Amino acid sequence: MTEHLGLTIALVAAGSAVGGMARFFVSGAVARAVGEIFPWGTMVVNVTGAFTIGVLAVLARSQTPFADPEVWLLAVTGFLGSYTTVSSFSLLTLALARTGDTRRAVANVVLSLVLCLSAVAIGMLLASTFTATGPS
Repeated sequence: MTEHLGLTIALVAAGSAVGGMARFFVSGAVARAVGEIFPWGTMVVNVTGAFTIGVLAVLARSQTPFADPEVWLLAVTGFLGSYTTVSSFSLLTLALARTGDTRRAVANVVLSLVLCLSAVAIGMLLASTFTATGPS
């Protein structure tokens, strides 16, 4: 972490502001493109966020700006923390289940888990091919 709490808060806040706006625009664009019967917008946000954190985790182990704790606070804690949407995922899944659409609720849970874990792994693998650190 940083030595100054004020700087830490500012970095996380700045990343969060941009991440929240990105989530709003990406999930909205996906929902407008494919509809809202299934929470595809939230799924796309979570999978792309998972992919991105996989890439950044590998980059943080090498001599890149992401190895700097302050950049991590901005990009991961702030931006990705606000961009990804576990709370939205949970609410939308529960809404599907409560309306009796158990099949879609279960599909959302399974697809989210499989796609997000796969996206992290793919992001790490891809990033490791461009760095000397390799996957771990």
